[in-house]
Amino acid sequence: MRDKADYARKGIARGRSCVALQYAGGILLVAPNPSSALHKISEIYDRIGFAAVGRYNEYENLRKAGVTYADITGYQFDRHDVTARGIANWYAQTLGTIFTESPKPFEVEIVVAEVGASPADDQIYRITFDGSVTDEPGFVAFGGQADQVSAALKEHYSDDMSLSEAFAAALRALSAPGNGERTEFAAAQLEVAILDRARDHRTFRRIRAARLEELLAEARPAPTGETPAGETPASDTSAGETSASDTPAGETSAGDSSAGDSSAGSSGSPPSSPSSPPDSDPPTGPAPGGSDRGTGLGGGSPL
Repeated sequence: MRDKADYARKGIARGRSCVALQYAGGILLVAPNPSSALHKISEIYDRIGFAAVGRYNEYENLRKAGVTYADITGYQFDRHDVTARGIANWYAQTLGTIFTESPKPFEVEIVVAEVGASPADDQIYRITFDGSVTDEPGFVAFGGQADQVSAALKEHYSDDMSLSEAFAAALRALSAPGNGERTEFAAAQLEVAILDRARDHRTFRRIRAARLEELLAEARPAPTGETPAGETPASDTSAGETSASDTPAGETSAGDSSAGDSSAGSSGSPPSSPSSPPDSDPPTGPAPGGSDRGTGLGGGSPL
């Protein structure tokens, strides 16, 4: 049994960690995944999501079996009887049996998450290769170097975060030292999905394309020492204005009266004011993008 456990742990540790965390509007699932077809994150049921790491063929079989279990339970009883806790218990029994009776254990770790009507009703469960199941309030990192990622995520996580803040916290945790060689991710290298609390019926939704690019731009810190577009540094003198200290030779400053000339107050015409520089055009941002709705037909990603 010890050899089986070591074998499974080493296989899972070769992959990249994934994270699941709560935010004000639901639950966010983020996984490094360069494949656009082999999914690590999928939909199980109306308000329930699935994420896994390890061997793709093994957790894809588990995902399909979980979808079948949820559909049969909802058909025989009621859709509200399908819960993340019930699915997590079913996965725990299945993996425990495989670990005990099969010569080779499954090299997988699974997270089942369910979004509730309020943040207090959200549920996140982690199931390991030997059938152990744990309730993870708030956030969880699993697979790969999960300990380092979890420690980094704990530093940045807080309750009632917005989606942008939660994504930034997840990205910093996944970029922590020890979780593989890559420290920065592009949109094509990430798989991101949410369980949106505000949506009725099916809450699972994938985030990709333009919306994912926006989240990445918001998560990355702005470079220091740059002047935002449309603004002029305070140290520069505007075009068309003359500094008060640079008075040409032979001319009298505005505060002195010229010999033989009448004062400005008796001339009847106000002095002309320097022309203001034209305003710069406001910066334009990326076109707002949409995100695709999950179909629950995907599987996972290879290690």
